[in-house]
Amino acid sequence: MPSLSPLAFDAYVVTTAFLGNTPAFALGDGTVRLASGGEPIAVTAHNGGLLAAVTDLEGRALVTGGDDGRVVRIAADGKAETVATRDRKWIDRLAAGPGGAVAFASGRTAWVKLADGSERAFEHPRAVGGLAFAPKGLRLAVARYDGVTLWWAATDAPSQSLEWKGMHTGATFSPDGRYLVTTMQENALHGWRLADGKHMRMTGYPTKVRSISWSAKGRFLATAGANAAVLWPFHFKDGPMGKPPAELGFRQDGVATAVACHPSDDVTAIGYSDGAILAARMSDGASVMLRPADGTTVSALAWSRDGLNLAFGTETGAAGIIDIGG
Repeated sequence: MPSLSPLAFDAYVVTTAFLGNTPAFALGDGTVRLASGGEPIAVTAHNGGLLAAVTDLEGRALVTGGDDGRVVRIAADGKAETVATRDRKWIDRLAAGPGGAVAFASGRTAWVKLADGSERAFEHPRAVGGLAFAPKGLRLAVARYDGVTLWWAATDAPSQSLEWKGMHTGATFSPDGRYLVTTMQENALHGWRLADGKHMRMTGYPTKVRSISWSAKGRFLATAGANAAVLWPFHFKDGPMGKPPAELGFRQDGVATAVACHPSDDVTAIGYSDGAILAARMSDGASVMLRPADGTTVSALAWSRDGLNLAFGTETGAAGIIDIGG
């Protein structure tokens, strides 16, 4: 049976991650807590609020952005390195790319800092809503009002625009690079098949979709925003077009607020507005309760790379690590 090791912080948990084997919790108060045993170590990342955090592609460091205009990389040993500074800017959008590249944004500008230390800036007519690197190479998707702009981060090659009315607040590429999907200010997702620009509309959510996660083999995109985790199929020729989504972990009294797909198995962890956390199997919907409801809203979930531990955090600062093997 799963066992839970609870933690308690005094701030909103923005992101959870595993840096190697070390659980990390990025908090809205500007700190990152590293829970490698005993009392968690507090690392001050920002002189103010921490607005966004992502794990680098190697799983060795957490990259954070704050309202002090700084982008910071924090390693598992607590070493903090300033990646970039933008005075009087709020860095609230981040993405981690190949070779240690980092994309970050404030207002209408997105920047990319490459592994060699060089930087490039990309301007947009309206505010940046989200960032994502393509799985291969350094193509950067910038979600914005009325669509997405695709930039080549390291060259001056022409950008490409994908248009769809409305504010796009986040972006993700499918693991095979064939599809690009955005979350929207509306209660919906939108997608494009990149080979031909064909649109994919994914609607029907009662609330905004604030959490998404690709399954281990990229067959499904798991999403929060309903009374269950909604899984869109991407293993068909036309992706989810014309295909109904699957639902996992339906709860009458709770809305799914966070999802995280297992790194190797077709299992999804689902956190809810009432504090409950389930793990549900995609093949048949079978589920197991990992954390009972306690009235707190789950804001973040992350699996360890070996899939044996799940870190979680809530809007009120309750957090913990669930050992799936017990």
